[in-house]
Amino acid sequence: MACYKGLSLDGKKALVFGGTSGLGKSIAIGFAESGADVVPVSRRAEEVAKTAADIRALGCQALELTADVTRRDQIQHVIDVMRKEFGRIDILLNAAGVTKRMPSLEVPEEDWNRILNVNLNGTWNTCQLIGRVMKEQKYGRIINIASIGGFLSLHEATAYAVSKGGVVMLTRNLGNEWIKYNITVNALAPGVFETPLNTQLINEPNRKASIMAHTPARRFGNLEEIKGAAIFLASDSASFVTAEIIAVDGGFMAQGIGESA
Repeated sequence: MACYKGLSLDGKKALVFGGTSGLGKSIAIGFAESGADVVPVSRRAEEVAKTAADIRALGCQALELTADVTRRDQIQHVIDVMRKEFGRIDILLNAAGVTKRMPSLEVPEEDWNRILNVNLNGTWNTCQLIGRVMKEQKYGRIINIASIGGFLSLHEATAYAVSKGGVVMLTRNLGNEWIKYNITVNALAPGVFETPLNTQLINEPNRKASIMAHTPARRFGNLEEIKGAAIFLASDSASFVTAEIIAVDGGFMAQGIGESA
């Protein structure tokens, strides 16, 4: 059976920060399932090794590299090794992130700074450094992980929501500025997916009930359901799509007056 080739990532080289758990790992695997060689990066070498093995099991190449997105020297090391081994970086996915629930009046300065530094500054660091490579190549696909929290308030998660609001505006600005270099910059705004980052938080009884009441799909997202949108944005089919934020949220952001639970 013939299939549409515009969504194929055959021959592409993808770099995924935060690529060893949750949404980032799911997308890294999705890229490999679509034919890309993938470098899944996180701070934990053992998790990098596991994800790289999963990618190789799909018949694609993988490199095992660790980095902290708040350390530009470590990001640059990843870039240098990937360019040496693969020759180029076609796709960048930024999925590294942290969060913490706490009343805003009680958030310590160090927690505020840590969340903003990883989620927003880390995304800026990787975009700028890999963006320079993509400008030289005259080709690139950058996908950031934003959040519904970049548009809507999240109870007792102010630092996280502020950081993701910053990712939204970073995406829009870079997407408009860099398209002249044949680099598209877009973001996904996931709704509530159960991941190691948030599983305890979203399963608190009152919070879970609130999420379900505001999600027309009446369920959490499945990690498999984030892959398709990411593959599209990484593919040649998205060459005229830039500075866009695509919600993958079961209708959460669109709901006004919803159906009674």
